[in-house]
Amino acid sequence: MVEHFEKHQLDKGVSGYKMDENDGFDSWLWPDVASFPSGMLAEQMRQIYGSMMQSVTTDMFRKRNMRTYGLVRAGNAGTSSYPYVIYNDYYAHRDFITALINSSFIGVLWTPEVRSSDTGEEWLRRMQTVCFSPVAQLDAWADGTKPWSFPEVEKEVREIAQLRMQLIPYLYTAFADYAFEGIPPVRAMNLEEGYQAETQTKKGVLDATDNPYVMAVKKEVKDQFMVGPSLLVAPLFAGEKERKVVLPQGKWYDFYTGELAGEGEVITVTPGLSKIPVYVKEGGIIPLWPAITKVKDEKLPLEIRHYGNTSSSYNLYDDDGKTFDYEKGDFSRIELKVNVDATGKKTGKIVIPENAKVWSFSEYNFRFMTAK
Repeated sequence: MVEHFEKHQLDKGVSGYKMDENDGFDSWLWPDVASFPSGMLAEQMRQIYGSMMQSVTTDMFRKRNMRTYGLVRAGNAGTSSYPYVIYNDYYAHRDFITALINSSFIGVLWTPEVRSSDTGEEWLRRMQTVCFSPVAQLDAWADGTKPWSFPEVEKEVREIAQLRMQLIPYLYTAFADYAFEGIPPVRAMNLEEGYQAETQTKKGVLDATDNPYVMAVKKEVKDQFMVGPSLLVAPLFAGEKERKVVLPQGKWYDFYTGELAGEGEVITVTPGLSKIPVYVKEGGIIPLWPAITKVKDEKLPLEIRHYGNTSSSYNLYDDDGKTFDYEKGDFSRIELKVNVDATGKKTGKIVIPENAKVWSFSEYNFRFMTAK
Protein backbone atom coordinates (compact mmCIF):
# COMPACT_ATOMS: atom_id res chain seq x y z
CA MET A 1 0.00 0.00 0.00
CA VAL A 2 2.74 2.46 0.95
CA GLU A 3 4.55 1.83 -2.34
CA HIS A 4 1.34 2.62 -4.22
CA PHE A 5 0.95 6.01 -2.51
CA GLU A 6 4.62 6.83 -3.03
CA LYS A 7 4.50 6.03 -6.73
CA HIS A 8 1.14 7.51 -7.64
CA GLN A 9 0.98 10.46 -5.27
CA LEU A 10 4.28 11.56 -3.68
CA ASP A 11 6.26 11.00 -6.88
CA LYS A 12 3.73 13.21 -8.68
CA GLY A 13 4.07 16.06 -6.22
CA VAL A 14 1.51 15.43 -3.46
CA SER A 15 2.94 17.17 -0.40
CA GLY A 16 0.27 16.53 2.21
CA TYR A 17 -3.09 14.96 2.99
CA LYS A 18 -6.52 15.97 4.25
CA MET A 19 -7.86 12.77 5.79
CA ASP A 20 -11.62 12.86 6.20
CA GLU A 21 -14.10 10.50 7.91
CA ASN A 22 -11.50 8.40 9.75
CA ASP A 23 -13.52 9.18 12.85
CA GLY A 24 -16.73 7.79 11.31
CA PHE A 25 -18.86 4.76 12.00
CA ASP A 26 -20.77 2.05 10.14
CA SER A 27 -21.17 3.07 6.48
CA TRP A 28 -18.42 5.68 6.74
CA LEU A 29 -15.83 3.11 7.80
CA TRP A 30 -16.99 -0.40 8.65
CA PRO A 31 -19.92 -1.95 10.53
CA ASP A 32 -19.66 -2.68 14.24
CA VAL A 33 -19.76 -6.43 13.54
CA ALA A 34 -16.56 -6.33 11.46
CA SER A 35 -13.29 -7.85 12.61
CA PHE A 36 -9.75 -7.67 11.26
CA PRO A 37 -7.10 -10.34 10.47
CA SER A 38 -5.23 -9.22 13.59
CA GLY A 39 -8.24 -10.14 15.68
CA MET A 40 -8.96 -6.53 16.53
CA LEU A 41 -12.64 -5.64 16.74
CA ALA A 42 -14.25 -2.86 14.72
CA GLU A 43 -14.76 -0.59 17.69
CA GLN A 44 -11.13 -1.01 18.76
CA MET A 45 -9.81 -0.28 15.28
CA ARG A 46 -12.00 2.79 15.06
CA GLN A 47 -10.23 4.30 18.07
CA ILE A 48 -6.75 4.11 16.51
CA TYR A 49 -7.53 4.37 12.79
CA GLY A 50 -6.86 8.11 12.54
CA SER A 51 -3.59 7.73 14.44
CA MET A 52 -2.49 4.88 12.17
CA MET A 53 -3.17 6.96 9.06
CA GLN A 54 -1.11 9.83 10.45
CA SER A 55 1.74 7.48 11.28
CA VAL A 56 1.85 5.82 7.86
CA THR A 57 1.71 9.05 5.85
CA THR A 58 4.20 10.88 8.06
CA ASP A 59 6.68 8.02 7.70
CA MET A 60 6.41 8.23 3.90
CA PHE A 61 7.53 11.85 3.94
CA ARG A 62 10.17 11.29 6.62
CA LYS A 63 11.78 8.65 4.47
CA ARG A 64 12.34 11.36 1.87
CA ASN A 65 13.44 13.92 4.49
CA MET A 66 10.52 16.01 3.27
CA ARG A 67 8.32 17.96 5.65
CA THR A 68 4.56 17.75 5.38
CA TYR A 69 1.46 18.93 7.17
CA GLY A 70 -2.18 18.00 6.89
CA LEU A 71 -5.66 17.78 8.34
CA VAL A 72 -7.21 14.79 10.07
CA ARG A 73 -10.56 13.98 11.62
CA ALA A 74 -9.29 11.63 14.35
CA GLY A 75 -6.29 11.20 16.60
CA ASN A 76 -5.34 9.42 19.78
CA ALA A 77 -2.69 9.61 22.49
CA GLY A 78 0.68 10.57 21.06
CA THR A 79 -0.51 12.00 17.77
CA SER A 80 0.51 15.51 18.78
CA SER A 81 3.97 14.52 17.51
CA TYR A 82 2.59 14.15 13.97
CA PRO A 83 2.32 17.17 11.62
CA TYR A 84 -1.46 17.05 11.51
CA VAL A 85 -4.14 19.43 12.74
CA ILE A 86 -7.54 18.10 13.82
CA TYR A 87 -10.68 19.50 12.23
CA ASN A 88 -14.32 18.39 12.18
CA ASP A 89 -17.83 19.52 11.40
CA TYR A 90 -18.13 22.09 14.18
CA TYR A 91 -19.61 24.87 12.11
CA ALA A 92 -21.13 27.32 14.55
CA HIS A 93 -18.63 30.18 14.68
CA ARG A 94 -18.60 30.26 18.47
CA ASP A 95 -17.78 26.54 18.49
CA PHE A 96 -14.68 27.38 16.45
CA ILE A 97 -13.33 29.40 19.36
CA THR A 98 -14.30 26.82 21.98
CA ALA A 99 -12.45 24.08 20.08
CA LEU A 100 -9.39 26.29 19.51
CA ILE A 101 -9.24 26.98 23.24
CA ASN A 102 -9.97 23.49 24.55
CA SER A 103 -7.42 21.83 22.29
CA SER A 104 -4.63 23.81 23.95
CA PHE A 105 -5.29 22.11 27.30
CA ILE A 106 -4.35 18.71 25.88
CA GLY A 107 -1.48 19.78 23.65
CA VAL A 108 -3.08 19.16 20.25
CA LEU A 109 -4.01 21.53 17.45
CA TRP A 110 -7.52 22.09 16.10
CA THR A 111 -8.54 24.37 13.26
CA PRO A 112 -11.87 25.63 11.91
CA GLU A 113 -13.18 24.69 8.49
CA VAL A 114 -14.59 27.71 6.70
CA ARG A 115 -16.68 26.74 3.71
CA SER A 116 -19.84 28.89 3.55
CA SER A 117 -21.76 31.77 5.09
CA ASP A 118 -25.20 33.31 4.82
CA THR A 119 -23.96 36.90 4.60
CA GLY A 120 -20.84 38.87 3.76
CA GLU A 121 -20.52 39.95 7.37
CA GLU A 122 -20.54 36.36 8.60
CA TRP A 123 -18.04 35.34 5.92
CA LEU A 124 -15.62 38.09 6.95
CA ARG A 125 -15.95 37.32 10.66
CA ARG A 126 -15.18 33.65 10.02
CA MET A 127 -12.19 34.54 7.87
CA GLN A 128 -10.88 36.83 10.61
CA THR A 129 -10.91 33.91 13.04
CA VAL A 130 -9.18 31.67 10.51
CA CYS A 131 -6.32 34.18 10.23
CA PHE A 132 -5.38 33.36 13.82
CA SER A 133 -5.95 29.59 13.68
CA PRO A 134 -3.29 26.83 13.42
CA VAL A 135 -4.20 26.28 9.75
CA ALA A 136 -5.82 29.09 7.76
CA GLN A 137 -8.20 26.77 5.98
CA LEU A 138 -10.73 27.85 3.37
CA ASP A 139 -12.44 24.58 2.47
CA ALA A 140 -15.31 25.42 0.14
CA TRP A 141 -15.83 22.01 -1.43
CA ALA A 142 -19.45 21.88 -0.25
CA ASP A 143 -20.81 24.94 -2.05
CA GLY A 144 -17.91 26.60 -3.86
CA THR A 145 -17.76 29.79 -1.81
CA LYS A 146 -14.69 31.84 -2.78
CA PRO A 147 -12.90 34.62 -0.89
CA TRP A 148 -14.51 37.06 -3.34
CA SER A 149 -18.02 35.53 -3.29
CA PHE A 150 -19.31 38.45 -1.18
CA PRO A 151 -18.19 41.59 -3.07
CA GLU A 152 -19.14 43.91 -0.21
CA VAL A 153 -16.35 42.45 1.97
CA GLU A 154 -13.90 41.29 -0.70
CA LYS A 155 -11.40 44.02 0.20
CA GLU A 156 -11.51 43.17 3.91
CA VAL A 157 -11.19 39.42 3.23
CA ARG A 158 -8.11 40.13 1.10
CA GLU A 159 -6.61 42.25 3.87
CA ILE A 160 -7.06 39.57 6.54
CA ALA A 161 -5.54 36.95 4.21
CA GLN A 162 -2.58 39.26 3.65
CA LEU A 163 -2.20 39.76 7.39
CA ARG A 164 -1.98 35.98 7.83
CA MET A 165 0.90 35.91 5.35
CA GLN A 166 2.62 38.84 7.06
CA LEU A 167 2.45 37.00 10.38
CA ILE A 168 4.29 33.90 9.13
CA PRO A 169 7.64 34.73 10.86
CA TYR A 170 5.80 35.19 14.18
CA LEU A 171 3.63 32.09 13.67
CA TYR A 172 6.55 29.98 12.48
CA THR A 173 8.44 30.84 15.65
CA ALA A 174 5.36 30.00 17.75
CA PHE A 175 5.16 26.60 16.08
CA ALA A 176 8.88 26.05 16.69
CA ASP A 177 8.25 26.75 20.38
CA TYR A 178 5.46 24.17 20.20
CA ALA A 179 7.77 21.59 18.62
CA PHE A 180 10.75 22.15 20.91
CA GLU A 181 9.11 23.21 24.17
CA GLY A 182 5.49 22.05 23.98
CA ILE A 183 4.02 25.56 24.23
CA PRO A 184 0.68 25.63 22.34
CA PRO A 185 0.79 28.25 19.56
CA VAL A 186 -2.92 28.93 20.13
CA ARG A 187 -3.97 28.67 23.76
CA ALA A 188 -6.66 29.45 26.29
CA MET A 189 -6.52 32.61 28.36
CA ASN A 190 -6.17 30.51 31.51
CA LEU A 191 -2.70 29.51 30.31
CA GLU A 192 -1.56 33.14 30.07
CA GLU A 193 0.49 34.46 32.96
CA GLY A 194 -1.29 37.27 34.80
CA TYR A 195 -4.76 36.00 33.99
CA GLN A 196 -5.88 35.23 37.54
CA ALA A 197 -8.70 36.62 39.61
CA GLU A 198 -6.58 36.61 42.77
CA THR A 199 -4.31 39.37 41.46
CA GLN A 200 -7.20 41.82 41.29
CA THR A 201 -9.39 40.77 44.21
CA LYS A 202 -10.45 43.59 46.50
CA LYS A 203 -11.13 42.49 50.07
CA GLY A 204 -14.77 41.55 50.40
CA VAL A 205 -15.65 42.66 46.87
CA LEU A 206 -16.79 39.97 44.45
CA ASP A 207 -19.58 41.65 42.51
CA ALA A 208 -19.54 42.59 38.86
CA THR A 209 -20.19 46.28 39.51
CA ASP A 210 -17.32 47.10 41.87
CA ASN A 211 -14.86 44.50 40.60
CA PRO A 212 -15.79 43.42 37.06
CA TYR A 213 -12.33 42.05 36.25
CA VAL A 214 -12.50 39.40 38.98
CA MET A 215 -15.95 38.29 37.94
CA ALA A 216 -14.85 38.10 34.28
CA VAL A 217 -11.83 35.88 34.85
CA LYS A 218 -13.71 33.63 37.25
CA LYS A 219 -15.96 32.65 34.36
CA GLU A 220 -14.95 30.31 31.56
CA VAL A 221 -13.84 32.62 28.75
CA LYS A 222 -14.64 31.01 25.42
CA ASP A 223 -14.48 33.94 23.03
CA GLN A 224 -10.86 35.16 23.19
CA PHE A 225 -7.47 33.44 23.12
CA MET A 226 -3.71 33.88 22.88
CA VAL A 227 -1.62 33.33 19.73
CA GLY A 228 2.11 32.97 20.23
CA PRO A 229 3.75 34.67 23.21
CA SER A 230 2.27 38.17 22.83
CA LEU A 231 -0.97 38.37 20.81
CA LEU A 232 -4.45 38.35 22.36
CA VAL A 233 -7.22 37.76 19.80
CA ALA A 234 -10.86 38.63 20.50
CA PRO A 235 -13.11 37.71 17.53
CA LEU A 236 -16.51 39.21 16.82
CA PHE A 237 -19.45 37.26 15.46
CA ALA A 238 -22.07 38.16 12.86
CA GLY A 239 -24.48 40.75 14.19
CA GLU A 240 -22.14 42.08 16.88
CA LYS A 241 -21.09 45.74 16.85
CA GLU A 242 -19.15 45.67 20.12
CA ARG A 243 -17.76 43.19 22.62
CA LYS A 244 -16.02 43.01 25.98
CA VAL A 245 -12.37 41.93 26.14
CA VAL A 246 -10.70 40.73 29.33
CA LEU A 247 -7.11 42.00 29.41
CA PRO A 248 -4.66 40.14 31.72
CA GLN A 249 -2.35 41.92 34.14
CA GLY A 250 0.14 44.35 32.64
CA LYS A 251 -0.36 46.87 29.85
CA TRP A 252 -1.86 45.81 26.51
CA TYR A 253 -1.70 47.72 23.23
CA ASP A 254 -3.79 47.83 20.08
CA PHE A 255 -2.05 45.69 17.44
CA TYR A 256 -2.90 48.07 14.60
CA THR A 257 -2.09 51.43 16.21
CA GLY A 258 0.19 50.71 19.18
CA GLU A 259 -2.05 52.77 21.47
CA LEU A 260 -2.64 51.64 25.06
CA ALA A 261 -5.83 49.57 25.28
CA GLY A 262 -5.90 48.79 29.00
CA GLU A 263 -4.23 47.11 31.93
CA GLY A 264 -5.69 44.19 33.88
CA GLU A 265 -9.26 45.17 33.16
CA VAL A 266 -12.38 44.52 31.11
CA ILE A 267 -12.73 46.86 28.14
CA THR A 268 -15.54 47.34 25.64
CA VAL A 269 -14.51 47.77 22.00
CA THR A 270 -16.32 48.72 18.79
CA PRO A 271 -13.74 47.92 16.10
CA GLY A 272 -15.99 48.14 13.06
CA LEU A 273 -16.43 45.40 10.48
CA SER A 274 -12.97 45.53 8.91
CA LYS A 275 -10.94 44.72 12.03
CA ILE A 276 -10.71 41.78 14.41
CA PRO A 277 -9.63 43.04 17.84
CA VAL A 278 -6.00 42.07 18.50
CA TYR A 279 -3.84 43.23 21.40
CA VAL A 280 -0.14 42.97 22.19
CA LYS A 281 1.28 42.70 25.70
CA GLU A 282 3.78 45.20 27.10
CA GLY A 283 7.18 44.75 25.46
CA GLY A 284 5.76 42.46 22.80
CA ILE A 285 7.84 42.05 19.64
CA ILE A 286 5.99 40.98 16.49
CA PRO A 287 8.10 40.19 13.37
CA LEU A 288 6.27 40.62 10.06
CA TRP A 289 7.33 40.21 6.47
CA PRO A 290 5.62 41.48 3.27
CA ALA A 291 2.12 40.34 2.34
CA ILE A 292 3.30 37.76 -0.17
CA THR A 293 0.91 35.33 -1.86
CA LYS A 294 3.27 32.34 -1.82
CA VAL A 295 6.31 31.37 0.24
CA LYS A 296 9.25 30.81 -2.09
CA ASP A 297 12.98 30.15 -1.77
CA GLU A 298 13.84 33.79 -1.17
CA LYS A 299 14.93 36.07 1.61
CA LEU A 300 12.49 38.81 2.59
CA PRO A 301 12.80 42.04 4.59
CA LEU A 302 11.48 41.89 8.13
CA GLU A 303 9.46 44.59 9.91
CA ILE A 304 9.99 44.20 13.64
CA ARG A 305 7.20 45.84 15.62
CA HIS A 306 7.72 46.67 19.27
CA TYR A 307 4.81 47.59 21.56
CA GLY A 308 4.91 49.49 24.83
CA ASN A 309 7.78 51.16 26.61
CA THR A 310 9.68 48.24 28.10
CA SER A 311 12.99 46.72 26.99
CA SER A 312 12.49 43.20 25.67
CA SER A 313 13.82 40.50 23.37
CA TYR A 314 12.42 37.85 21.04
CA ASN A 315 14.09 34.72 19.69
CA LEU A 316 13.09 34.54 16.03
CA TYR A 317 13.27 31.01 14.59
CA ASP A 318 14.55 30.14 11.12
CA ASP A 319 15.33 26.94 9.21
CA ASP A 320 15.18 25.60 5.65
CA GLY A 321 11.39 25.11 5.81
CA LYS A 322 11.58 21.86 3.86
CA THR A 323 13.42 19.07 5.65
CA PHE A 324 13.69 17.46 9.07
CA ASP A 325 17.29 18.65 9.40
CA TYR A 326 16.18 21.00 12.19
CA GLU A 327 15.90 17.90 14.38
CA LYS A 328 19.67 17.53 13.96
CA GLY A 329 20.27 21.12 15.04
CA ASP A 330 20.25 22.74 11.60
CA PHE A 331 18.28 25.83 12.56
CA SER A 332 18.92 29.34 13.86
CA ARG A 333 17.57 31.56 16.59
CA ILE A 334 18.00 35.24 15.81
CA GLU A 335 17.64 37.51 18.83
CA LEU A 336 15.60 40.66 18.23
CA LYS A 337 16.31 43.12 21.03
CA VAL A 338 14.76 46.46 21.92
CA ASN A 339 16.31 48.66 24.58
CA VAL A 340 14.39 51.52 26.17
CA ASP A 341 16.63 53.93 28.09
CA ALA A 342 15.74 56.22 31.01
CA THR A 343 14.57 58.95 28.66
CA GLY A 344 12.26 56.60 26.77
CA LYS A 345 14.46 56.42 23.67
CA LYS A 346 14.14 53.07 21.89
CA THR A 347 16.84 51.28 19.91
CA GLY A 348 16.72 47.94 18.17
CA LYS A 349 19.46 45.40 17.74
CA ILE A 350 19.79 42.13 15.83
CA VAL A 351 21.97 39.37 17.26
CA ILE A 352 22.75 36.56 14.82
CA PRO A 353 24.90 33.78 16.35
CA GLU A 354 28.32 33.34 14.80
CA ASN A 355 28.27 31.01 11.78
CA ALA A 356 24.47 30.77 11.95
CA LYS A 357 22.58 30.24 8.70
CA VAL A 358 19.84 32.64 7.70
CA TRP A 359 17.39 31.18 5.20
CA SER A 360 14.47 33.60 5.26
CA PHE A 361 15.40 37.21 6.05
CA SER A 362 17.29 39.81 4.02
CA GLU A 363 17.10 42.87 6.27
CA TYR A 364 15.68 43.96 9.62
CA ASN A 365 13.75 47.17 10.22
CA PHE A 366 12.44 48.14 13.65
CA ARG A 367 9.14 49.94 14.02
CA PHE A 368 8.26 51.29 17.46
CA MET A 369 4.47 51.25 17.60
CA THR A 370 3.93 53.04 20.90
CA ALA A 371 4.75 56.69 21.52
CA LYS A 372 6.60 57.62 24.70
